[in-house]
Amino acid sequence: MEELVGLREGSTGKPVSLPELWGPCPRIRQGIRGGLEWLKQRLFRVGEDWYFLAALGVLMALISYAMNFAIGRVVRAHQWLYREVGDSHLLRYLSWAVYPVALLSFSSGFSQSITPFSGGSGLPELKTMLSGVVLENYLDIKNFGAKVAGLSCTLATGSTIFLGKVGPFTHLSVMIAAYLGRVRTRAIGESENKRKEIEMLTAAAAVGVATVFAAPFSGVLFSIEVTSSHFSVWNYWRGFFAATCGAFTFRLLAVFNSEQETITSIYKTRFRVDVPFDLPEIFFFVALGAICGVLSCAYLFCQRNFLRFMKTNRFTSKLLATSKPLYAALAALILASITYPPGVGRFMASRLSMGQHLASLFDNNSWALMTRNSSPPWPAELDPQNLWFEWYHPRFTIFGTLAFFLVMKFWMLILATTIPMPAGYFMPIFIIGAAIGRLLGEALSVAFPEGIVSGGVVNPIMPGGYALAGAAAFSGAVTQTISTALLAFELTGQIVHALPVLMAVLAANVISQNFQPSFYNGTIMAKKLPYLPRIRSRKIGSYPVIVEHFMNTSITTLAKDMPLEEVLKVVTSTDVTRYALVESAESQILVGTVERTQLVQALQAEPASWTPGQQYCLQDILAGGCPTQPVTLKLSPETSIHQTHSLFDLLNLQLLFVTSQGRAVGSVSWVELKKAISTLINPPAPK
Repeated sequence: MEELVGLREGSTGKPVSLPELWGPCPRIRQGIRGGLEWLKQRLFRVGEDWYFLAALGVLMALISYAMNFAIGRVVRAHQWLYREVGDSHLLRYLSWAVYPVALLSFSSGFSQSITPFSGGSGLPELKTMLSGVVLENYLDIKNFGAKVAGLSCTLATGSTIFLGKVGPFTHLSVMIAAYLGRVRTRAIGESENKRKEIEMLTAAAAVGVATVFAAPFSGVLFSIEVTSSHFSVWNYWRGFFAATCGAFTFRLLAVFNSEQETITSIYKTRFRVDVPFDLPEIFFFVALGAICGVLSCAYLFCQRNFLRFMKTNRFTSKLLATSKPLYAALAALILASITYPPGVGRFMASRLSMGQHLASLFDNNSWALMTRNSSPPWPAELDPQNLWFEWYHPRFTIFGTLAFFLVMKFWMLILATTIPMPAGYFMPIFIIGAAIGRLLGEALSVAFPEGIVSGGVVNPIMPGGYALAGAAAFSGAVTQTISTALLAFELTGQIVHALPVLMAVLAANVISQNFQPSFYNGTIMAKKLPYLPRIRSRKIGSYPVIVEHFMNTSITTLAKDMPLEEVLKVVTSTDVTRYALVESAESQILVGTVERTQLVQALQAEPASWTPGQQYCLQDILAGGCPTQPVTLKLSPETSIHQTHSLFDLLNLQLLFVTSQGRAVGSVSWVELKKAISTLINPPAPK
């Protein structure tokens, strides 16, 4: 405690300490301190959440733009090297292949050496964590550097590896939000609030998507659909406010850097506004959605089973366990060799970047009609004004290159998802969907070269509109979300195809959701993360299933009158994290719960006031300060499985006790609930 020495001249009588009295300029420092305290009170009167969310949005926009800027420089350096090595095929191949091999090897080795959580998308783990499961160190700030460096190297490989940014950047946003939340808690002296933390992390997920695509509306909705099963409307404003701050700052930086004249969409399209599509075309858009739904089921099935094969195969599992950089290098070498432009890559438009892929596929004109009577030459260098030349080959035609692109990228993307490095998978499936739609649109433009007659008016078919619908439908079917339709509109800046795109997305989702889990749920299952499946079966036979049919009846209870010797036996012979506390061994009336760690600490710290040799019971330990928690929510044996699932899903619960007339008779955890749902979906064969 500081020694008080007297009163400051002109003071009101408040004593001061020696350092404060003898410090330089005491009155000025006191004035500054008072001013800062006044400013803090005025600022936080509005609500500190506003400042926290605005800071999060602006910070993530700066990080996103800085990453894009650095990655763009590295990609241009690779393109310059490929052009300047000369005409030697060996040198050109080496310059094309060695670059991504080196970058992916470093990305995998560096990120995995710091933390295993830096690999992959990050969205499956985030969804698991937001459902109430604690994943240790997943949001540790030390993961941030590993994720940024690894993701930058992955994206610097360009379209050779064909991976994106959305998932890892959402993980980065959530990590920053968790760190800022801890700083905010310490700054204002507030105790930790788990519910408040989940709300902020949900808003951070929206910021991650919004600052990648500069799309605040779809960023919020997509993050909700991907990471949450239930969402509180009260938290809506947080997501939209933070996402708007992030998206606005991200596009504003492009204007400041003279990349754009004003704030516009990333992939601008020029679809007809007066009559963008004819009424009979609605049928083809719905058919496109059905095609995307079927293909998404095939992709999800193959991707999930290939991941399982990689983990069960003796050679690949050993390679992934001991030599991740070597596996990344081998996979990168295969992908780079296939995309080598003078080779097979000539038929896949491999010289285009991922952004140029989308820009070319959204083109208004029909390439098939443009090349019907002419054969444009393949330029020696990429022509930015005629990107569609990359999709044309005189022998393959437009249909051949688009079909070949889809077949090759289908399995190449599945292979790329197995590489242990930070990478996003949304943008690749978005481009693949655009190629599917473009293929159908080109076929329709050839079948109806003059357009479809509707009401005596003929309007030519725009294949770019089908590419837009295909991108939204296929990505929506793979992720099982509807907001991809809105994302397509925000990316292009046009909403003239709103109705057909939405119908295509809905048709694709109907098929996908009935036959396959989503990409992120499938990854959760493949990684064996804790996961509570949906009850897909709503048949009449599922409603009579009640808690009594599947609850765990062998629960460990601690009675208040239990002798300490028996308490010690129970604690040492079980490994549960929480015990049910009952009034007495005879009544078994549930009165609360006690944490195992806190009970062990209380048993080890025996009070000095206890008389040696006297018999003590658990009640004495509890009276000595061992904390207990009340049971505010319980299940009845007659509660239906649907009600139980809704409670677990809505409140992010892990365990509930079952009582009958107050007596503890069992418990239900994720294990019992998942087993009951599995039995409902796949009932055992009758004997």
